[in-house]
Amino acid sequence: MANIQFHNSIHILESSKLTFHGVDGYDVYNCSIPFIYDGKIYMFGRVEKREEWAESFVFLFEKCGEDEYSLVEESHQYQLEDPYVTFIHGELILGGTHVTKIRGEIDSVYGYFYRGDDLMNMKYFTMGPRGMKDIRLVQLSNGRIGVFSRPKNKDISQTYGSESMIGFAVIDDINELCPEVIENAHYIHGIFENGQWGGCNQAYLLESGAIGVIGHLSERLTDTLGNEILSYKNISFIFHPDTFEVEDLRLIAERSSYPDGPAKLPNLVDCAFTSGIEMREDGNVNLYSGIGDCEEGRVVIPDPFPSPAR
Repeated sequence: MANIQFHNSIHILESSKLTFHGVDGYDVYNCSIPFIYDGKIYMFGRVEKREEWAESFVFLFEKCGEDEYSLVEESHQYQLEDPYVTFIHGELILGGTHVTKIRGEIDSVYGYFYRGDDLMNMKYFTMGPRGMKDIRLVQLSNGRIGVFSRPKNKDISQTYGSESMIGFAVIDDINELCPEVIENAHYIHGIFENGQWGGCNQAYLLESGAIGVIGHLSERLTDTLGNEILSYKNISFIFHPDTFEVEDLRLIAERSSYPDGPAKLPNLVDCAFTSGIEMREDGNVNLYSGIGDCEEGRVVIPDPFPSPAR
């Protein structure tokens, strides 16, 4: 199937980094979007030492200033990577990637999901398929729940050319979320080209009933010295769940859109792993992203889903 036309829509109005207090000696990156809970603004962040890999925890932070967040010390610490949040029928859902190890070596990854009425100690309730990251949820206009998957394996590469696909399924109740539902999600075609991969990072119900997706696109590139680097970019598109059609696929930011800074590894200098967007009073949006796998950045961009989409 032919790929959808890709539009370069990078238009950066403001660029900054986030500062996290209470975690000296650790990096905070690949965060959730900010969210409001009991009148306060919070964010979950991946916390890890620069020299370590697959040793991260997810901590809760409370906003304490412009682009500043402080550790909520009484909150539970989750053995996860790359957290995300969404509200389903008013209930906060926390998701993230859990890494399993055998004798100290990485075995696989799973999407873990938490819920509960206590933000300080949310409870695990289900998981995704073995080896799958970037599973996301969104409440639909009819009250049902959309589920985005992101399978990535050799079979997909051989069949479709791209290294991953984005799938979509619908469930009636959050209690139906399970590995089988996610594994059997139908594929959305035409987003990624040969050798590319990516997924949905945050999904938003639009006034039209369509879904606005903020995601990431990844590929292997070669730098000027001939070294391979992993390039992660921020993208957006509109998805129609009834027809599986995708429109307005856009590149909305990349690593150079954010302030300069370090990278966890030399091959991650072009890495901007998307968090999601936050509406602003001026009609633009704050786009959040992990940068270099060691920091979190924010840029202001035009709303990628302007009216009448919203």
